[in-house]
Amino acid sequence: MKFIYFTHSLASCWNHGNAHFLRGVLRELAHRGHAVIAYEPRGAWSLENLLKDHGEAGLDAYRSLYPELSSTVFDPDLDLEEVLADADAVIVHEWSDPWLVAAIGKVRRQGGRFRLLFHDTHHRAVSDPNAIRQFDLSGYDGVLAFGEALAEVYRRWGWGERVHVWHEAADTRLFHPPAQETERKGVVWIGNWGDDERGVELESFLFRPAQTVGLPLDIYGVRYPEDALETLARYGVTYRGWLPNARAPEVFARHLATVHVPRRFYVDMLPGIPTIRVFEALACGIPLISAPWSDSEGLFSPGTDYLVAQDEVQMERHMKAVLNDPNLRSALIENGLKTIRSRHSCAHRADQLLAILANHGASTPMEIPA
Repeated sequence: MKFIYFTHSLASCWNHGNAHFLRGVLRELAHRGHAVIAYEPRGAWSLENLLKDHGEAGLDAYRSLYPELSSTVFDPDLDLEEVLADADAVIVHEWSDPWLVAAIGKVRRQGGRFRLLFHDTHHRAVSDPNAIRQFDLSGYDGVLAFGEALAEVYRRWGWGERVHVWHEAADTRLFHPPAQETERKGVVWIGNWGDDERGVELESFLFRPAQTVGLPLDIYGVRYPEDALETLARYGVTYRGWLPNARAPEVFARHLATVHVPRRFYVDMLPGIPTIRVFEALACGIPLISAPWSDSEGLFSPGTDYLVAQDEVQMERHMKAVLNDPNLRSALIENGLKTIRSRHSCAHRADQLLAILANHGASTPMEIPA
């Protein structure tokens, strides 16, 4: 099959978490003999910021560790009928411009033989529904939603059985335990400050507990304003700036544990959807401790695959336990790896995608109620 994916960026993961999963799934499809082509718009915000901060060297990790992948940069005058003429499956990410979403749908609606899916991996459907409702999806065969709570929003909008829950997952070709263990120290957190969607939670479930327990804390990420950097300094946190996602396994391998602190929207409004960092951390064999998060879809086994802290005091206890109990660390690593390898790899998601496409067959595009 020939897959075409329209993404914000494949080359850049600077504040662009969808690139993590997309790289893994496209590589998996390519290894199975499918043709995969990614298109990203010229001037993509993520790529522009990466190049501004790090230059071309910022792309080295992606290029060296994903040699099978590349993307085509396009302008608004792209001839979509020509590009899509021989495609079997086309997927469009929700961070695409509305004109592009509509134009691809028009090609499908006017006789395109490919199957067309809209891929939503963000909370905007609940936090800013008008931003999603502005998309013309009338030519689309279905929606891929990265969690049941998000899928339910699309069902309410009339998609019925044509919305599919397609969770993110770990690219286990890259995210795996180190071939040789070396000394591990302290806690690491890889995440962006963003729009202060979890500033209070980070203090309660990460900065203060690590300081209280005496665990060194390294933080990687972008979009940390001055006041955030001052907060990190106050807690003795070492801020290390942007980390190419392809290098995350190397960083996990140097630390005793990592912590999951979900953004508020994924706790209050879209429960049951973890960030991709949960999948990636467990795949790398590093003990994970999570702030409160409801695994309402039963993706994992909380307390077995990872520890859950309901408050700051419990987070301190969990950190002490992971620091002092090698048997606990071993059990968490073993259980987390087993869960990822049995059902949460990009290979599993590729299987699911192929099944979804087969189920759609040669159906006509969805007619969405007004």
